[in-house]
Amino acid sequence: MLKVIFVLILISPLVSAQTKPSDDNIKNDIRYNLNNSGSHYVKVTFTNQTWLRMNENNPGTTVLGDPATNTFDIGLRRTRMQLFGQITDRVFFYTQFGMNNFNKTSGFPAYNTVGTPSNRKVGAFFHDALGEYEVQRKGNNFIRLGGGLTIVNGLSRFSQPSIGTIMTMDVPVFAQATVDQTDIFSRKLAVYSRGQIGKVNYRIAIADPFPVETSGATPAGLGTNSVFAQKRHKKQFDGLLVYNFFDTEDNTVPGYMTGTYLGKRKVFNLEAGFISQKNATWRRERADTLYGNMNLWSVAAYADMPVNKSKGTAVSGYLGYFHSDYGKGYLRYNGSMNPGTGTTQPITGVSGTQGNTYPMFGTGKVIYAQAGYKFKDQLLGNHGTLMPFASLQHADYERLSDAMNVYNIGVNWLIKGHNGKLTLNYENRPVYKTGAIVNELAKDGRRGSWILQYQISI
Repeated sequence: MLKVIFVLILISPLVSAQTKPSDDNIKNDIRYNLNNSGSHYVKVTFTNQTWLRMNENNPGTTVLGDPATNTFDIGLRRTRMQLFGQITDRVFFYTQFGMNNFNKTSGFPAYNTVGTPSNRKVGAFFHDALGEYEVQRKGNNFIRLGGGLTIVNGLSRFSQPSIGTIMTMDVPVFAQATVDQTDIFSRKLAVYSRGQIGKVNYRIAIADPFPVETSGATPAGLGTNSVFAQKRHKKQFDGLLVYNFFDTEDNTVPGYMTGTYLGKRKVFNLEAGFISQKNATWRRERADTLYGNMNLWSVAAYADMPVNKSKGTAVSGYLGYFHSDYGKGYLRYNGSMNPGTGTTQPITGVSGTQGNTYPMFGTGKVIYAQAGYKFKDQLLGNHGTLMPFASLQHADYERLSDAMNVYNIGVNWLIKGHNGKLTLNYENRPVYKTGAIVNELAKDGRRGSWILQYQISI
């Protein structure tokens, strides 16, 4: 309860200080037209997400060597700049530059092991850099070919999310299946085709995954459980098909799929996607090294539509089933912008269990659902409106003795749509310990996290 009160205290000055928005700037974006019609242009965007978080840490968590049952931290979840444009009727380019997960501990990855801090000036990097050529267009139908560093892939819409338009405070990261293992924050070097043909939107890609040894962390050792292989690297194949029952979605930027249109479109989609890579993982069985193929697929339904157009009310929802096969025994802990740097209570067979992490990825199956409701426009007068939401990740992974449930519930204060919004979110996750059965993890209670996010997007 004290945590709730503390968060509300943080919010109250922001509410009282909010003034009537200015109408001086009537432009919707920062754009330079290259022709009179504006069909050829160059555009710039900026997004920043600041987090204030109170976290109940996993058992044994330490922060820079000190025991920490709870932590309060301030950080930048994402800071991104985009530069893209339509150069001719057929030629399009897209770049994105920025950084992620920057808090006070992000510059000290080696502190607990060697006792010497490293550089706190965490480097921003290119997330995307690609070019596209439009082979054909007829009305809303088109076919494009592209290549470069890109998030275009298969599996699901949340494997390539538009982070500035998501409804929940954060994306379901488990859907970005190889994040920071064999990719650069979900991006890979790839060639692809994407397009809209009638009611069907498609994307197919062939990617060249990065070696896990270049991820910036020491690769997991070869053992009885599958981990990403350090030899025999193969290409990755991706595909996603989306059937649009009503409006088609925005296809300007390659890959990125909108979280919610806030009632601006009537969208109901069915989707199916996959990611496949031969010899993606390896494990040791007796004296033999066995390679495993990574085969991931999902089916899902997505709806985002107005309830009452005149009032501006809207609903948004998603329900998806994910089959994830990384190889026998694969299980990976992960947590967004982890506030912990070490643990005194390691769990056999997994690593990085401190802070806010949980078994996010694994061989098994996942059901993911989210739903939200946007109240009428100007519910708060000149201060905007509200959109509450909830989400559930239900995962039945091979090495967990019981299915895992991660809950999120929160509310968006849409000050100016996605361009200026404040989000309060509570996440409740399970914690685990070494189980009674060999190679299994058993539940050991639950922990929670309160997060206040302020997003600015231009």
